[in-house]
Amino acid sequence: MTFALIDGNCFYCSCERVFRPSLKGKPLIVLSNNDGCAISRTDEAKAIGVKMGDPWFKIRHLEKSRGLVAMSANFPLYGDMSDRMMTVIGRFSPRQEIYSIDESFIDLSGFQQDLAEYGQRIRAEVLRDTGIPTCVGIGSTKTLAKLANHIAKKQPQWKGVCDLTRLNRYELAALMQSIKAKEVWGVGRRIAKRLEEMGVHTVLDLAKLDPDVARATFSTVTSKTIQELRGISRLELEEMVVPKKQIIASRSFGVPMVGMAELQSALSQFIAMACHKLRAQDSIAGSMQIFITTSPFDQGKQYGNSRMVVLPCPTADNLIFTKYALKALDAIWRPGYKYKKAGVMLMEIVPSQPVQGELCFGDPGQEKRAQLMTTLDEINARFGRGTLKTGSIGFHDKEHWYMRQERKSPGYTTNWHEVPIARA
Repeated sequence: MTFALIDGNCFYCSCERVFRPSLKGKPLIVLSNNDGCAISRTDEAKAIGVKMGDPWFKIRHLEKSRGLVAMSANFPLYGDMSDRMMTVIGRFSPRQEIYSIDESFIDLSGFQQDLAEYGQRIRAEVLRDTGIPTCVGIGSTKTLAKLANHIAKKQPQWKGVCDLTRLNRYELAALMQSIKAKEVWGVGRRIAKRLEEMGVHTVLDLAKLDPDVARATFSTVTSKTIQELRGISRLELEEMVVPKKQIIASRSFGVPMVGMAELQSALSQFIAMACHKLRAQDSIAGSMQIFITTSPFDQGKQYGNSRMVVLPCPTADNLIFTKYALKALDAIWRPGYKYKKAGVMLMEIVPSQPVQGELCFGDPGQEKRAQLMTTLDEINARFGRGTLKTGSIGFHDKEHWYMRQERKSPGYTTNWHEVPIARA
């Protein structure tokens, strides 16, 4: 087996730079929801001391003193750019696993060519067609491909592509000896700390650890990781996306809310988001949980509550979920509190087609409602999210409960009104 992992470099920042080339070479970060902390950093930002997760209020002084540029997260843009990048990567192999928004595995087994050169072709085409810079790691297992990708990013001599399959056992061992065990895919902080106590400091040390001891001490996953480091493939390429068993849509508000109407608007929007995800994976849900809470850091009165709702019939219909959610909200809402967060979690998720008719006992209106939701999704996909929405969300240009995004870039590829215009 031979796998390649293609990863977008500081992906969120790279997406911003595609449409603002003037940001290239400058220290740039992308902030989390409500402009809270750094979740993506360029090399230039790292060089001036910005760490992942640094709160914005603590590093804001670097804006004037070191020229740091901070952008609010634009997740619709990043999602669209991810789709474009994954489409380009998919040209290079008949088998592809999209692992995350900026990472994709492909199967290169049986390819009769120089894989390092092939990796450079992948990088070049992704950069040409999307503007996103990438690194490529190649190995005989997924874990080794992930490790190779880390090496390609951290060691410039590889020129963005590290092919571990071309190394002999001694060269590979020397390379593993130079990398800390905590850099291995799946080795979290707790495991890394325990490994240190056991005298396992490097990737080579980890590869030499007895898989049975690792299984007894840690888990089967760690045992498989060790076997993968030894070149024994234990993780298959997952070409099919596994449907989620729970779907959550929640948000911390930019400004605390005190009124029922505000919470109704926010909760209705979260339901619309969750149901859209539900339909996208061709599923229905039979129950949900809603919650509201004040901020734990608020010096005033504290309150939080949730309510479980079991629907009479599993569905993916925004209107039905909204109807029951607003009844539940009415039961748990209390006046006089400053609510900072709310959300909804859909549960009891099952495939829509094989079981829906049985569970709904032949509901005659079911098919029409499904068609209505399909139409809603198609219109919103064509004209922009929120073009059609339930009345309880409201009809304001900017909902007052939206996240604080003072530095958000335009929807260059996701909003017709913000598409860049080239002028002669």
